[in-house]
Amino acid sequence: MKKIRLATVWLDGCAGCHMSILDMDETILNIAKRVDVVYGPLVDAQEFPKQVDVALIEGAVSSQDDLEKIRTVRQRSKLVVALGDCAVTANVPGMRNQLIPRKLLERIYVEGAQECRGVPTDGVPALLRQAVPIQEVVKVDLHVPGCPPPASAIAFVLGELVEGRVPDLSSKVKFG
Repeated sequence: MKKIRLATVWLDGCAGCHMSILDMDETILNIAKRVDVVYGPLVDAQEFPKQVDVALIEGAVSSQDDLEKIRTVRQRSKLVVALGDCAVTANVPGMRNQLIPRKLLERIYVEGAQECRGVPTDGVPALLRQAVPIQEVVKVDLHVPGCPPPASAIAFVLGELVEGRVPDLSSKVKFG
């Protein structure tokens, strides 16, 4: 039995979706028998690999780095899953969309700073004008809402995908 090549990606979000993945408890052991995790915050891969079967994406597209990464992910993945409300709707990262990024950064790093006033630039990706859900940038094959989605829903999705089925999430998840 061939294992599915699974990647997880963390864009602009809080890591809650990845925490839900870890909260699958012993179910994760059953899924681990059927997948090879080839990329993600818990794996020491520096570059997104080629030929990924399933990519779980957490977070909104908020920076130039996020934009480049999600395009690479889509290009190299058979199935892209928007995992959580930030990936599905832009949720909390999208709250900044009413503000101009430059003014937002000045408010935080200049006006609000006690020390070291100045907007950081070294190693900091340029913000996009708006934080957007991933389907506004690339084709998404499956949306798994929730903030975060419950571990049981993620386990159900992964279980169905490793069996080659499209999960019916109508009774498993909700927004928020």
